[in-house]
Amino acid sequence: MSTPRKLRIAIANDSMLEAEALRRTIASVPEYEIAWIARDGGAAVNQCARDTPDLVLMNLIMPVLNGVQATQQIMQTNPCAILLITADVNEHANKVFEAMGYGALDAIDTPSIGLEENSLGRNKLLQKIATLSKLVIRADLRRASPKPPLLAIGASTGGPKALAMILSQLPASFPAAIVIVQHVDAQFASGLVNWLGTQTPLTVKLAITGEKVEGNCVMIAGTNDHLIITPQLTFQYTEEPIETPFRPSVDIFFHSIMKNWKSKGVGLLLTGMGKDGAEGLSALKSAGWHTIAQDEATSIVYGMPKAAFELGAACEILPIDAIASACNRQISLLRA
Repeated sequence: MSTPRKLRIAIANDSMLEAEALRRTIASVPEYEIAWIARDGGAAVNQCARDTPDLVLMNLIMPVLNGVQATQQIMQTNPCAILLITADVNEHANKVFEAMGYGALDAIDTPSIGLEENSLGRNKLLQKIATLSKLVIRADLRRASPKPPLLAIGASTGGPKALAMILSQLPASFPAAIVIVQHVDAQFASGLVNWLGTQTPLTVKLAITGEKVEGNCVMIAGTNDHLIITPQLTFQYTEEPIETPFRPSVDIFFHSIMKNWKSKGVGLLLTGMGKDGAEGLSALKSAGWHTIAQDEATSIVYGMPKAAFELGAACEILPIDAIASACNRQISLLRA
C-alpha cells in the first residue's frame, strides 16, 4: 500500500522569530513538511518558480514585495494555495481582500511567538491548514478529471442585473463552468463578484491567471485586460489588441474558447451598448455551439444582442427570464 503524499508547505515571512514558530508548528504534524522558507515577497515568488508547494503561509507585510504583490505574481506564474498571515486581519482588511482578489484563499492572525504545545494561535493555524489541505486535494482531483461543459457569457450595459436574474435561477448543482466577461472597470470587479455571490447558490469568483476552468462555479473577468482561455484550458489576461475600445472584450474571449475549447458549449450574449461579442458568438455557432442572445424587449440597451441577431449568430433569441432554463436544458443535452 502506497504512503500518502505529505502536504508541502512553504513559509514567506521576514521575521525570523515568526518563521521559526511557523516552521515548528508545521513540523509538529507528521503529514506536513516544509518546502522552503523565504524572507521577503520577492524571494517567495522566485522560490515558487523553482519549487511550487501545495500551500504558502504568506506574511502580508514584507519588504521587496508585500504579501499582496507576491500573491499576485505567484498566481500569475506558478499558482498554488496561499494562506495570508498578518498581525491583525481586521486592521489590514483592505490588503487582505486585495490579495484574495488575486487568488489567496484565506487569512488568519499571526500565531503568538510562543511555542507552547497547546497555544490558541497555534491550534487555530493548524485547523486552518487542515481545512485548506482538503481544498488542495480537491483541486488535484479536478485537474485529473474531464473538463466540464462551458457556459460562456458576454454582457455590458445593464449586464449585472441580467446576470443576477440568470444566476439566481440556476441550481446549486449546475454542472457547467460559467465564465463571464462583463464590461466593467477592474476596480469594480471584486464588488461585482461579491454582489453576484449573494444572488446565486453557485460559487462566484474572479478568473485568475493560470487557474483552470472549474465546473459548478462562476468565474468573472477581473482586470482591464482581455480574458482568454489558453490551449492548456487555463485563464490568461492579455493587453492585445490594445485598440479594442471595450475592455475586457467579449469577442476576444469568445474567439479564444472557439479556438482552444475543443468540445461544444453554450454561448450567451446579453444586453449592452455596441457590437462587442456578436462576431465571437457567430464563430461559436459556426463551431457547433448552441448560442443565445437576449431579446430587445428585456435588454436595457439592445446593441450587442441586436448585432448578434443581424449576423444570424444566435440559435435562440430569448427574454431574460427564459434564458436560465434554456441554458440548463442545453447543458443537460451536452452531458447526455
